[in-house]
Amino acid sequence: MLTRLKAKSDGKLAKQLCRVVLDQFDKQYSKELGDSWSTVRDVLVSPSLWQYAVLFNRFNYPFELEKDLQLRGYHTILPGSLPYYPKSMKCYLSRSPDRMPSERHQTGSLKKYYLLNAASLLPVLALELSDGETVLDLCAAPGGKSVALLQCASPGYLLCNEYDSLRVRWLRQTLESFIPQPLINVIKVSESDGREMGDAQPETFDKVLVDAPCSNDRSWLFSSDSQKAAYRLHQRSNLPVLQVELLRSAIKALRPGGLLVYSTCTLSRAENQDVISEILTSNSTIVPVDISGLARTCSQDFTFAPTNQKCSLLVIPEKGKAWGPMFIAKLKKNRGYRKMVK
Repeated sequence: MLTRLKAKSDGKLAKQLCRVVLDQFDKQYSKELGDSWSTVRDVLVSPSLWQYAVLFNRFNYPFELEKDLQLRGYHTILPGSLPYYPKSMKCYLSRSPDRMPSERHQTGSLKKYYLLNAASLLPVLALELSDGETVLDLCAAPGGKSVALLQCASPGYLLCNEYDSLRVRWLRQTLESFIPQPLINVIKVSESDGREMGDAQPETFDKVLVDAPCSNDRSWLFSSDSQKAAYRLHQRSNLPVLQVELLRSAIKALRPGGLLVYSTCTLSRAENQDVISEILTSNSTIVPVDISGLARTCSQDFTFAPTNQKCSLLVIPEKGKAWGPMFIAKLKKNRGYRKMVK
């Protein structure tokens, strides 16, 4: 069965890999990542190597599935080794490219697990969410990180915002599939332009997640329309402008002393380190938070490329640890003199 699946996947790869995107990535990322790019490239162009983590839903816990995964050699991510790792969150992963079947959405029934790229949990963990806090997920669709946030703690209020009306429907369905009614009552879904959120709700939130629109490397590599792909690449230089605007809005919405985490699923320096550098040089209320401890703690499960910023991490995929790309940066809103926060 596994051989047939791999053959099927390789057939799909030959048909769908977008050469115009790959050529652009080869030029850019061989410069930005150096020798690491060839290893990363091998994984990104080979869906048969991709891995899927299994995030358990604490509101409908799959006890039998847990036993089965343990027997199959799955292990939990960061098992208690991070000071702020929430005991209520359980995510299992395997070193092989095994994929569980997705559960179907059924009205009135909660799903037991969510399949995701394990690196997607790192921005959520970096927020250090506690019970009762007010939280903003500024670019929330399709909802995986919102679901993960709710596995960590029970916020006093969670605003899940998504500007794209089609993606909002997806977000609502995801939340309904995983979150019980009592908690749904403290969650609000909005369809605002994220760039205007800070002016609409200034200094409102204890924690803000900005999982920004980006040039999603995995998705773009398999664009089925090469003309659209070429247009996307042409428009790509506009993304950092949008990302900076979203971050500035998020900073306004954040309370003094609050934490902000910025994330993307691209390797692009222009959308990652350069965006954070722009924010740090142009905003005196924001201080970088040293996040290097998170990388040290989870180096067994993830591979990191240097970012030359203590406040940021870049997860890069390799065979057997095919997680990422995922960029994470952690910032704190302060008043007064800027220095690195430990």
